[in-house]
Amino acid sequence: MRRFQKIALTLAAVGGLLATSASAQWPATWTKPTQPFQVIGNIYFVGTEGLSAWLITSPKGHILIDGGMLENAPLIEANIKSLGFKLSDVDLLLNSHAHFDHAGGLAQLKKDTGAILIASVGDKWALENGKYPGFETNAALNFPPVKVDQTVPDGGTVGIGGNILTANITPGHTKGCTSWTTTVKDGGKAYKVIFFCSATVAANRLAPEPQYPGIVADYQKTFARLPKMKADVFLAPHPEQMGIAAKKAAIGPGKPNPFVDPGELGRNAAALEADFNTQLAKQQAAK
Repeated sequence: MRRFQKIALTLAAVGGLLATSASAQWPATWTKPTQPFQVIGNIYFVGTEGLSAWLITSPKGHILIDGGMLENAPLIEANIKSLGFKLSDVDLLLNSHAHFDHAGGLAQLKKDTGAILIASVGDKWALENGKYPGFETNAALNFPPVKVDQTVPDGGTVGIGGNILTANITPGHTKGCTSWTTTVKDGGKAYKVIFFCSATVAANRLAPEPQYPGIVADYQKTFARLPKMKADVFLAPHPEQMGIAAKKAAIGPGKPNPFVDPGELGRNAAALEADFNTQLAKQQAAK
């Protein structure tokens, strides 16, 4: 838990930079190439050292979740091809949330794969305008706009080739923050997987002028919901948030899969809620 709290605080510090600078410098790891690898079953990590992107494969087509920053698109594409998969077989693009560091590469990835993009109603405007709602005039947070071909409601499902994903709207970090869930088979067993959106405060204003109306209530709804969600495998938008380096190093023949940890979602949710309450109190006091 201490590791996640440290990451949450790091993101909060970056958030302060985002909110004040039009020429912000991002962590170098966000655009640093790293080797892709099989996480569990037909799920692969194809992101960079500091930003996650996930490929879910099937003989009938693949699903890609998140596109990182604009600079990450060619890195993600190279990772997909190095695993032996074709870009033209990526048929669905999904997004966890409409921020430049997770949606910046979507437009290029959509163009290069020919995939359709499915996202939440709450994040549609931000994706199609390439803006960070509440910081529309901060050019440092802009990203290439991308057309949303189809929206999905809370509880809605999308799928291809036997892979069915459910959209769980967990708002706060963004209005349409979407935690995608699915079931994957590995070693003869079935595991529940969550591609967690986020629930950090980061650059968001909670008070006195909220990032968007109802943001505090949205965070609180998310924190009330997360403990009720069950997941055997917790996959986060930033690799550090799930200790990916240590888990990757622990993967090996005959070893239990280190990504299987039914308690990880709950531990991270508790740490995020505690940090949110701290940040809310500070912002309320500052006003």
